[in-house]
Amino acid sequence: MLSDTATDVFEEHRPLLMGVAYRMLGRVADAEDVVQDAWLRWSGVDRSTVRESRPYLVRVTTRLAIDRLARIKARDEAYVGPWLPEPYATDFGDTVPDGAERAVLADTVSLAVLVVLESLSPLERAVFVLREAFGFPFADIAAMLDRSETAVRQLAGRARRHVAERRPRFEVDPVQRRELTERFLAAASGGDLDALMELLAPDARLVGDSGGKAKAPVRVLESAVGRFLLGAARKGVEDVSYRFLELNGGPALLVLSGDRPDCVFQLEVGDGRIQAVYVVRNPDKLRALPA
Repeated sequence: MLSDTATDVFEEHRPLLMGVAYRMLGRVADAEDVVQDAWLRWSGVDRSTVRESRPYLVRVTTRLAIDRLARIKARDEAYVGPWLPEPYATDFGDTVPDGAERAVLADTVSLAVLVVLESLSPLERAVFVLREAFGFPFADIAAMLDRSETAVRQLAGRARRHVAERRPRFEVDPVQRRELTERFLAAASGGDLDALMELLAPDARLVGDSGGKAKAPVRVLESAVGRFLLGAARKGVEDVSYRFLELNGGPALLVLSGDRPDCVFQLEVGDGRIQAVYVVRNPDKLRALPA
């Protein structure tokens, strides 16, 4: 039997470990598996040899996530259509009291940034997550990854430049984003094309992720996004209802068919208009969401 102290220490750090694992993998089930594997390592280690539990657990979790990334890449080679991260509930509550820290955590878990992180090497991704999201010193990251501090700084620089070049360049008020999401729902569900076109930027795009297991565009839509959305709304969802959630650091719209999640909409907003619509319809990615 594990001591209550050992269990309590792990549970205290579980949100941090899940945050690291999800940002590394972009998949909730895989992140949960990694955290469970970290628990097994923790339960079997001689804790008298562990000087500090937090860096030790983050080190174990990060290395397990790096190993798992290779298997995920092989598994996803045959993925049908665009890929988006699995929606992840991020209601930080009172665990992150500082507004600046909350903004950083929300940004590094956004769909747009996680898509960019997919193009990094596993080591670059690990360094970016540990440094940019959680603020670990370079010396600590070097120890976690068994790399020199110089090498870690170089990895961080490359990763930061790569993300900066490809991430959205919009500063958005969360209140405005929620308001636009509500207006988006009203226009789409009400069949109001004019209202919808007012919300969409001229070059707005739609990214739909179904994994070939539900109806969604198999390519990114670069035009006629409004007409596509209204066409999909007219076909309707049986026994439809809607729920607003905080997912991936921002407001999201969950569409329910009865008590079953049908899809998730999340908007990328800039200059007061919708720049991109992300739609997750792969049922495997919706199972963890509250109905």
